[in-house]
Amino acid sequence: MNCYDALAPWYDSLTGDVPYSAIADLYEAEFSAKGGEFRLLLDLCCGTGSMTWELARRGYEMVAADRSVEMLMQAREKQETCRVQPLFLCQAAEELDLYGTVDAAVCCLDGFNYIAFDALREVFRRLRLFVRPGGLLIFDVRTPDFLRALDGQVFVDETEDVLCLWRADFDEELRALIYGMDLFTRRGRLWERSGEEHIEYAHEPEALREALEEAGFGGVRLRQDGPQGDAGRLYIIAERL
Repeated sequence: MNCYDALAPWYDSLTGDVPYSAIADLYEAEFSAKGGEFRLLLDLCCGTGSMTWELARRGYEMVAADRSVEMLMQAREKQETCRVQPLFLCQAAEELDLYGTVDAAVCCLDGFNYIAFDALREVFRRLRLFVRPGGLLIFDVRTPDFLRALDGQVFVDETEDVLCLWRADFDEELRALIYGMDLFTRRGRLWERSGEEHIEYAHEPEALREALEEAGFGGVRLRQDGPQGDAGRLYIIAERL
């Protein structure tokens, strides 16, 4: 089962409560505090592009990358009105290869939790190549405690046309939350079932700081006061040295 394959057409309708605007406000506050020019941004692991388009509407030039063709198809179909249309690239985070540098890179909604431990340093190495000196990297992760607390739980999300059922199990040896997801989608009078498996790795904040500094980022700060901070979402801000 592939991650974000069957789910892609339904992702936005099942995540209507995500505070994209508030997260973008946090990014802009960090840009303002840093000073300098922040116009060209990378949205890493962009998914259906909701954050990409939110920032594009605010006047930023956007490059967006994701490994899922299905999610990128949803992102490209939005075609919202903005000064410059985003450039969408089908690239995994550890294979990131841009045409030049960006002023900042952002990644929201657990994108880094999907990056395996052994790929993390390569992702940071590539980000250092493509974020300009003095630029920023801002991303969020769900904390290990939050992921562990989901162990054994079952969740249901639904609209009139789709029912999403997922079951979470935390694997201590793997240090990751594994959840199987079943989707039931309406097809006329019938319902079609499909499934996916997701793995979110429990990255320790201090290990992330160490890997960032090793890759050439500095001034690493951890923020728990951002959107959904009370639900285990930790924001990490680092400067490209």
